[in-house]
Amino acid sequence: MLDTNICGLKLKSPLILASGILGVSYSSMKRVMDAGAGAITSKSIGPRPRKGYKNPSIFELFSKTFINSVGLANPGIDEFEDEIKKIKQFDFPLIVSIFGDTIESYIEVALKAEDYGCNAIEINISCPHAEVSSIGINPDLTNFLVKSLKKEISIPVFVKLNPNVTDITEIGLAAEKGGADAVVAINTIAAMAIDVNTHRPILSHGSGGLSGQAIHPIAIKKVYDLYEVLHIPIIGCGGIFSWEDVIEFLLAGASAVQIGTALYNGVALLKTINKDLENFLIKNEYSSLSDLIGSAHKFELQEVPEF
Repeated sequence: MLDTNICGLKLKSPLILASGILGVSYSSMKRVMDAGAGAITSKSIGPRPRKGYKNPSIFELFSKTFINSVGLANPGIDEFEDEIKKIKQFDFPLIVSIFGDTIESYIEVALKAEDYGCNAIEINISCPHAEVSSIGINPDLTNFLVKSLKKEISIPVFVKLNPNVTDITEIGLAAEKGGADAVVAINTIAAMAIDVNTHRPILSHGSGGLSGQAIHPIAIKKVYDLYEVLHIPIIGCGGIFSWEDVIEFLLAGASAVQIGTALYNGVALLKTINKDLENFLIKNEYSSLSDLIGSAHKFELQEVPEF
């Protein structure tokens, strides 16, 4: 009943682990898999090991909302080979998030990830506290990177979009025209918190990315706008804590969702949301989740009357 197909990836649930949350080792990814996720997105992996920023790198601003600036810390694609292969022994959909400092390095990481056995690539061009964000705010750079990757790899390419732009649909269209198989909306929102006693930013890096419940309505709006113009699947991401949050993304136009921040309380939430989604479908006599995708667009929005 919850089966979902994204660009040929067969998911038993629409819930996908978001990049940056628990997707850094086989053991943590296996826990998410066993808890009921339909697919896993790894932490963003680059061409070489990267330490990231010093602590404090993550801080809970208020309930269910965090600000973080990890700085793309990762072991590098060569060291990550074993983690990919361990997950792949279960024939479970694995999406590897990648980044690079040049087009060539993006391609290098993507080719290795594909060779190691992942099912799809998610390109990170939108992390608000790293250099890659400069790509995700430029439609020409986005288009060129996607087009370059599609020439080299045969597995699907997902593009994680930057919400810190004037018009996200412009970037989404550039990704689609470059050959992207799907987009992920949204990444974290550029933010900062300052300690009133020390007079300095709380995060060691200064600024960071806002995630969790506070960004959910923003993510819904971005997905809604993207659905109006794109012809490729949209994976919604931002502040999912319940089955209602998932359904809202589907109604806005998402075909699946990514969940991240909510898992700070444990991965058991995935099982709960899956069960609640099944109950919702049965109660409302829907045969599948696909019946809901984009339904909010069937209603005309009220226009301001002319005087």
